[in-house]
Amino acid sequence: MGGYLDGKQQPINMADAHDVVERSFNINSKLGPRLVAAAEQNAILRIGWTNAGEPVPKNGELGLCPNLPKGARMRALGVLGSWTSPFGSGGTFTLQGDAGSFLGAGNRGNVIVCERLAGDFAGFAMRDGKISILDGVGTDAGACMSGGLLIVRGPAGARVGGGMSEGLIVIHGDVGSDPGAGMTGGRIIINGRCPTPPSGVSLRPLTAAEVKAINKQLNDEELHIPSDSVCLTPSETIQVEQESGQVSASDLSMVGLVPNDRQQSQPYATYDTVTLVGERGDKGTPAALPLPLMAIIPDGNELAMDKDALPHAVNLLAHQPFLAQSNPRPIDFALISQHNLADAPELLAASAGAVFDFDDLPAMNSEQLDGFLVAVRTLLGREKPFGMLGALGRTTNLHVRAAHHKADLAMSRIEDGSGVPEAASLPMIGRSAKSHLEGTHTETAVLLGLSASAHDLAVLKASGINVIACEVPMADANDLAHWLQTLHQDMASLLSRLGIESIDRLERSHLRALDHETAAISGLRLVGYERPLPHWFAR
Repeated sequence: MGGYLDGKQQPINMADAHDVVERSFNINSKLGPRLVAAAEQNAILRIGWTNAGEPVPKNGELGLCPNLPKGARMRALGVLGSWTSPFGSGGTFTLQGDAGSFLGAGNRGNVIVCERLAGDFAGFAMRDGKISILDGVGTDAGACMSGGLLIVRGPAGARVGGGMSEGLIVIHGDVGSDPGAGMTGGRIIINGRCPTPPSGVSLRPLTAAEVKAINKQLNDEELHIPSDSVCLTPSETIQVEQESGQVSASDLSMVGLVPNDRQQSQPYATYDTVTLVGERGDKGTPAALPLPLMAIIPDGNELAMDKDALPHAVNLLAHQPFLAQSNPRPIDFALISQHNLADAPELLAASAGAVFDFDDLPAMNSEQLDGFLVAVRTLLGREKPFGMLGALGRTTNLHVRAAHHKADLAMSRIEDGSGVPEAASLPMIGRSAKSHLEGTHTETAVLLGLSASAHDLAVLKASGINVIACEVPMADANDLAHWLQTLHQDMASLLSRLGIESIDRLERSHLRALDHETAAISGLRLVGYERPLPHWFAR
């Protein structure tokens, strides 16, 4: 397919991707309440037909029907785009036509039938349920699945079942290169030609008992596997602990904060350290951060305080949003990655916003990304803020995409394996933001590799970075409250010394490089020299 959609499906003629996205959002908004009512009445909802039953095939709509509820039944006609029927929890979705990439991604119980072709990553990260594709599938089908059943009639592309940990894949056709690459569990049954699997994957015949059991599970004579089918399973290999990549050898300790001409404030003065996320004029609901900080917490339940905790400590945690990977509180942002993708409906509904970790998801083209955002923002609510997280080395691409999709945060991961020092990241992010984010409501953000200090927050804020994410120094709620109190006190001391009343008044002019190396890589004024090093003025 040329243009907006990739793959082998029928061509799509569309004038503007924005129109497709808005059309898809509108369909989802109308379907939501109707699906629950239809499930209660055991009725089938249809898209692609008029009320009179005349066919009006869909043409590229994407991200449709996320989190199809248990008992709901949908039937669609036409060519649908990426991320169709993801995260389903027990409904039935039948497509009379082609599907784009990521069909049924994160499936948790849906029964999905695609009567023609499906694109890449069908059944990605699925946990349960059944997906049947009746005319072939693209690359990476069943990638990272941890359960469920994926059936393909027709050819499958490369890396079928890549990285799967559990579940069953049945292919009635030829498969591409590297089948089962990186699989750690589950089975791939191939009734067709299969190339030599990669290292770590064994190819063997099926036993008679396996054939009988699998055909019983398939429960469809047309899809039964013959006895000469082959089975791919993971083989025992030497497990080598992989390094996460080179880490930064420095921090921001060699960046100093100096006052301008203002006098130091009185020690009893109060200071504004609040940062807003998601300011879109009269649209959206901004989130208020008491500090420009969103620390990552694995489980939001860990933020619950004991009954005998100090009221001040309770108040600190109650008003400071975190990035929660599970069980977010209503003020927290959900951090969505591959490992919790299937839980997205519950995580997004419970949170105040979301950050999507695109380093941990498959690379997506524009259409696939549109589909993903339609699906997840339908679940999140379009009024809530969201951010996009990506590696520092891909900051320009991150900023371009974040601005195009009107994300509230473009968050660069400093520790991306490159070893780039924190000080060197400041001009990288700053230059890209100036080129791609000026005039948009997208704010810059960073994810540090360690827990942040007040000094780190101030330096990064002065560099034009609006929000700083980091690891928490400890998981205990009482200790976290103490850490937040320390940050507030240290930040007040910094602002007092600089003679400013608001964190928003921190500027690049307050920053100095305290050694030659930091000045060389950051472009900051070298203390004493009081100007950037000469090479920063070179054309």
